[in-house]
Amino acid sequence: MYAIIETGGKQFRVEEGLELNVQKLDAEAGAKIDLDKILLVGQGEDVKIGAPYVEGAKVSCEILEHGRDKKVIVFKKRRRQDSSVKNGHRQDFTRIKVEAIQA
Repeated sequence: MYAIIETGGKQFRVEEGLELNVQKLDAEAGAKIDLDKILLVGQGEDVKIGAPYVEGAKVSCEILEHGRDKKVIVFKKRRRQDSSVKNGHRQDFTRIKVEAIQA
């Protein structure tokens, strides 16, 4: 069984046992959370599509850790102006493990 979830403004295709990084969530490491913004739930030919979310569906996850991604360089240059700006950015993330999908 798989599901498409929405969290942090992004969509992810998840299955049971999958570990993935999502935008930072406000919960401690080791906590269990339920994600309820489920856009689609499917198993083989049986697919439920939400409008916009599937009623009564949820994905149970465990928070493994919090961290920061690799640095992304943001460079802006204005030509012929002798002007440039160089910044770095590291995005916070939460690593979660999908434990169960209920439809």
